[in-house]
Amino acid sequence: MRLGAVVLTMGNRPDELRALLDSVAGQKGDPIEVVVVGNGAPLPKLPEGVRKVELPENLGIPGGRNVGIEAFGPAGSEVDALLFLDDDGLLPHTDTAELVREAFAADPRLGIISFRIADPDTGVTQRRHVPRLRASDPMRSSKVTTFLGGANAVRTRVLAEVGGLPDEFFYAHEETDLAWRALDAGWGIEYRADMVLHHPTTAPSRHAVYHRMVARNRVWLARRNLPALLLPVYLGVWLLLTLARRPSLPALRAWMGGFKEGWTTPAGPRRPMRWRTVWRLTRLGRPPVI
Repeated sequence: MRLGAVVLTMGNRPDELRALLDSVAGQKGDPIEVVVVGNGAPLPKLPEGVRKVELPENLGIPGGRNVGIEAFGPAGSEVDALLFLDDDGLLPHTDTAELVREAFAADPRLGIISFRIADPDTGVTQRRHVPRLRASDPMRSSKVTTFLGGANAVRTRVLAEVGGLPDEFFYAHEETDLAWRALDAGWGIEYRADMVLHHPTTAPSRHAVYHRMVARNRVWLARRNLPALLLPVYLGVWLLLTLARRPSLPALRAWMGGFKEGWTTPAGPRRPMRWRTVWRLTRLGRPPVI
């Protein structure tokens, strides 16, 4: 199985980027083709053989990753699967690529694999990095309904069949949008605790646009993918959960502004999932109302 890797960078972490590229080059098995996308930033000197794309402006996380996909041909067709990795991440084990190949070979309907993110110093996996509701045991692998954006592998046949990430999201929930479309097309998604990406522990709210985009994209996600009957349920639940978490007043204002923006701006193409997909998500432990 031919593997490629897409690495997105803002050009401000050259040492971490080089360490990640070294960890990819050190994987056992056939070499992994790599493209580094400079998202609105010039790229540092890269190892020989690494492809590079320098974008004149920041297209956001999904837009930048989509450019990286196309660097491997339409829908990444030059390879069989793509790894999507954070530029400040690191693959600490040399057998991760081989585990990816084995997993895809063993299950032809497995479309996406979500890696376990662990802090390089403490080994701790944050609860938010376990893509399921029952997240107390990050060492348990399982089938899931979404995946982690900077620590995953996607079969390129999935991208060819259902399309790439939603460019307009810019940041937040773009993985779930792709995951729901893949599940609706019959593909499977797995969280694998034995496939590890080292990444420093961070808070998502470190991004200035976090609260607005999380709310806006939550609405867009629902408008694009959910049956009409589930729209008010899903968004009502998330509104109540947000209020229950008692965010600061500035954060709440930003969230409410994003929630309104999600309703008043175009969400992109609407392709509501089938009811049997709703049931499948429910059986997997995360019905699309939460």
